Amino acid sequence: MSEAASHFDTLAIIGVGLIGSSLAAAAKANALASRIVLYDLDPSVRGRVLELGLGDVAETVEAAVTGADLIILCTPPATMGPIGAQIGAHIKAGAIVTDVGSVKEAIVQQLQPVLPEACFLIPGHPIAGGEKSGPDAGSAALFNGRWAIITPLSDPRPAYQAAVVRLTDFWEAMGAKVDFMDPVRHDQVLAMTSHLPHLIAFCVVATAQDVEAVTDSEVVKYSAGGFRDFTRIAASDPTMWRDVFLLNKDAVLDLLGRFSEDLTALRRAIRWGDGDTLFATFERARTMRREVIEAGQDTAIPNFGRDLTISTAIKVDGKVDGKSD
Repeated sequence: MSEAASHFDTLAIIGVGLIGSSLAAAAKANALASRIVLYDLDPSVRGRVLELGLGDVAETVEAAVTGADLIILCTPPATMGPIGAQIGAHIKAGAIVTDVGSVKEAIVQQLQPVLPEACFLIPGHPIAGGEKSGPDAGSAALFNGRWAIITPLSDPRPAYQAAVVRLTDFWEAMGAKVDFMDPVRHDQVLAMTSHLPHLIAFCVVATAQDVEAVTDSEVVKYSAGGFRDFTRIAASDPTMWRDVFLLNKDAVLDLLGRFSEDLTALRRAIRWGDGDTLFATFERARTMRREVIEAGQDTAIPNFGRDLTISTAIKVDGKVDGKSD
């Protein structure tokens, strides 16, 4: 990867939440753009962007993308189509348009008809984030060691393929590991690794709120680690997650059906005192936890990494660990 390959004259970021602000900070820290222009629909967010020094601020989305070489859409998934229609006529030929949405097929269907053929639509999704939102939540280190999935279109043009390479270099320059997927495959995989877990967390916490009304606040008072983790996940942006479930409903419903069957099997095992089935299921799940840690996607540090992120975890003998041997 050359510096020229990953550097853009003008980078435009639309939507300045956690991901948008982190992109601006990372691009600035790694000198990946001569100029960074940001736009957010909320005037107070635009003011905060100036205070944080993340880049120039545009007063309209059209002004933000005019002349930009790389445009990154960081807004809720359902807004991509309307924004694309709004900016289409203002995108210069040869510009790369990408996004950070957790759903890919629906975003392609929204954007492809409204963007000019002379630009290069290359959907993407960084597997990074958290429950906090807004420009103050951003971090230049957010993408370090994280996966950035790129889902290129079936476009045989050499210029399009060159644009894919350039976007790949951009993500890698921010510390991300890049992988490629078909948009449909992406949505199936993320339905399991992200969407279904969030749906379950939202449901568990909503159920706890109902129980809380008759337990004199004891659910919150005696929250154990498992429930605390659910509340952290359930604190995620409700607008974004509403859009995710509506736009990826087929993959989510398919997995939800499978999960319901497996949950019914566990319920039956509990009812009939089938300890062998319970133990075997829990042991398989425990194995998956070890695999996640070994893959570098979490740390074995006590308290499940709440106090230290993977990027700042203590390394002992070249391994992420929470204690000395």
